[in-house]
Formats: sequence, structure tokens, C-alpha cells
Amino acid sequence: MHALECEQLTKVYRSGIRNKREIRALQEVSIAVESGQIFSLLGPNGAGKTTFVKILLSLTHPTGGRALVLDRPVTESRVRRRVGYLPENHRFPAYLTGEQVMMSFGSLAGVHRSALSGRIDQLLTLVGMQEWRKVKVRKYSKGMMQRLGLAQALVNDPELVFLDEPTDGVDPVGRKEIRDVLRNLREQGKTIFLNSHLLSEVELVSDRVAILDKGKLLKVGTVEELTTTESSYTIGCQGPLPDALRTEADARVLGVTFSAEGVVAHVADPAALNAVIDLLRKHGVLITSVTPQRSTLEESFINLIKREIPS
Repeated sequence: MHALECEQLTKVYRSGIRNKREIRALQEVSIAVESGQIFSLLGPNGAGKTTFVKILLSLTHPTGGRALVLDRPVTESRVRRRVGYLPENHRFPAYLTGEQVMMSFGSLAGVHRSALSGRIDQLLTLVGMQEWRKVKVRKYSKGMMQRLGLAQALVNDPELVFLDEPTDGVDPVGRKEIRDVLRNLREQGKTIFLNSHLLSEVELVSDRVAILDKGKLLKVGTVEELTTTESSYTIGCQGPLPDALRTEADARVLGVTFSAEGVVAHVADPAALNAVIDLLRKHGVLITSVTPQRSTLEESFINLIKREIPS
């Protein structure tokens, strides 16, 4: 089952009275997210991420295409009872305590009062805010606000949760704790749709990642698929490498570099990789491993965005 699905989703904004300049915030975006996944949407400022989420929450309407949430059209109000949402830069009334915020949002979400108290206890404990429940929000740090925001996004026990920058302003220990919460939610079968500028956090927790730029979907895949550099391989070798090997590799222009750990092969295709391996074996080198080189998700993201920028 897909937790959310969209086909050819397009959003065009028009500005100006006379010329009506068009701004294409989304351009025929098609994405399917399986239930029980942590799915992350990445993109630079102005990529269309916020517009995309607003359409899925029926806060704005698409110009073209269609979108389903939990197998229902996003325009159905009933489906939103099964969804949780933590917006970026959220604000709670400063005069309320954390407990009062949870009571208010729980009531708005339609949680029955008889179940709400126990639900609040559970969630504030989950996000590490139990000791602060009677303290007014005005005394909360940014990280504490994020924790409380995550708790309110879960108050209606949603099947699908949209989280926009959930670890913004949270210290490293707190970020690790929030990652653990997200993994726990996934184990419960819930789907997490995550927006974050902290790509290192996304890399640690996501099952799949989509990259959006200028309203276009550039790439979708697992973190491994997005960070594997297909043209470079690290070949682990045992023992010293003979000088004759280095000389022949240079003469044949095989595109290899040598290090204490072994050999790095920069190749165009599998045949070229096998040529390097054959050369190593010819010189009696014992091969212990062949591993595709990986970049960080941040490096892959930046390289992909750069390729889209006109020269």
C-alpha cells in the first residue's frame, strides 16, 4: 500500500495584473511512498518542497495532476484525521504550558478527552519533555519547542506524519533521540515524510530520498543508490604493491591511484574494472575486496544540483 502517491503533479502561480507572469513551483512530479517508510524530500530554497507538502495536506490546490494520501484524495477532510504535521518555524501560545498545548491540539485533532491524558503522558515521555509539561512555553528553548512540536504531530496517533525540519535547533544528543523516535514510529508501521536541510541526519534515518529542484524531480532512490559513485571502486589489497604494477598501470593509462589501503580504480564500465583486476592478479597481488566508492548524501546532492545549473 502507498501512504502517498502523486502523478504529474503541477502547480503554477501567476503574478502581476497585466502580464501575469507564471511561476512553475512544481512540474509534473510523480512520487509514490510505501507505507512504513521514512521518506525524505530534499531540495534547495525555492525547489518547491513546501508547495508539494501543502498540496498533500490540501492547504493549496494543484494546477494539474492528482495526489492521494492513504489511498484517498487529498481533498477529503476525513483523511486528515489520519495525518500528523509539524510545520517549520511553528509557534505555540507562549502563555500555555506544554501540557496545555498538547490538550489544545489533541482536542482540535478530535482525540477523545478520556484518551487524551494518557496519550499526552506517553508522548511527552517519548520526546523527553515530561519534566517540562507544567512549564510555560515562553521558557522553552528552540530544541524544546521542536520536541513539543513532534509530540503534537503525533497526538492523534496518525498513520502518516509530515515533519518539516524536526531537528532544527536541537543539540546532537537530542537529534539522536529524535532519530530513535522516528525509527520507533517506523517499526510501528507509521510512515514519516521528512523535510530537512540537515543532510547528514537524512542520511542516517531515511529509507528513500527524493531530490527536487526548480519544481522538477531530479532523482529518487535509497541513500545507498544516491551516494554510490559508480565509476570509482576501492580495491583492497594484501601486502606491498610491486613497482612493476605501478609502471604498467601508468603505461596502459588504466586510471588507477595507489594508497596504503590498496588501489582506487576510476573506470568507465565493468570491463575497465575487470582490466584493473586482471592486472593486479597478473602481478600476484592478493585482492581482499572490491567496493564501490561512496560520497556523502550532501556531496551527491550538491553535485546533482550543480549539474542542473546552466553554465
